[in-house]
Amino acid sequence: MFTQGQLIFAGTFLVVFIGCAIYVYRKDARLHQKFYKGSYRVLIAFLLFIALLFVIKFTMKR
Repeated sequence: MFTQGQLIFAGTFLVVFIGCAIYVYRKDARLHQKFYKGSYRVLIAFLLFIALLFVIKFTMKR
């Protein structure tokens, strides 16, 4: 399905991409704590809203 060169490229790309993402996240972690305090509440509200939509969907289906 894939050639050996494509698999090597994909593996190398994945390792480098994840490494860069970790580096950048650690570099910006202090800024995230400063400017995005309480953002977990927005995430929880969003997840509850999605769950509510699923509950409504399955109760209306029956």
